Amino acid sequence: MQPTLFQQALGAAFFRLPESLRRLHGTRGRVRYTGVATIERGRNPLARLCARIAGLPTAASDVATTVDFVADAKGETWHRDFGGRKMGSRLSLKDGLLRERLGPLQFRHALHTNDGAIWWTVAGVRLFGVLPLPASLFDGVRCREYQQDERYHFEVEASLPVIGRVIRYAGWLEPEQA
Repeated sequence: MQPTLFQQALGAAFFRLPESLRRLHGTRGRVRYTGVATIERGRNPLARLCARIAGLPTAASDVATTVDFVADAKGETWHRDFGGRKMGSRLSLKDGLLRERLGPLQFRHALHTNDGAIWWTVAGVRLFGVLPLPASLFDGVRCREYQQDERYHFEVEASLPVIGRVIRYAGWLEPEQA
C-alpha cells in the first residue's frame, strides 16, 4: 500500500507522532473531521486584502469547524468550513517539500517533528504557481499540529513584514462520528 502524503514527507518520524496526528494524516480516501476554531484577522487594510485574496476565513470565536480530507494518489484536498466560511487547499509532495495551493499562492513547506508535534515552515512561495516570491517575506507564516487531551489540535499564524498579522487560527478536530 502506498504511504500517505504525510508518511512520505516525514518518513519514520511519522510513526512516532501521537495517535490523533497519525490517524488524521494516515487518511486514505475521504474522511470528515469536526471541531471548534477561533480565527483572528489582522487590522491593517493590506492584511485584510491579502486575507481576502488568499480566501482566508473571517474572524470568529469558538466557531463550529468541519474539514473534509480527500486523499488520492496525487495528494490531498482539504475542504475547510469555519461556521459557513469555506477555505480549500490542495496539497502534494515534490522534492521532499509539501506543496500547498491556497488561492493564487503555492506554498512549499518543510515539515519536521519535535516533541510530538508537526511543524510547518515556509521554504518557498510562488504566485500563480510560476512567479517566485522571496521566502523571507513569509518567515511569519507558521503552523503547528499537536495532540492535547487525546485530540488533534492546530495553530496557524501568518504575518507579513510591514503589514503584520494577516490571520491566526487555532482549534481542535476529531473524526466525525458516523
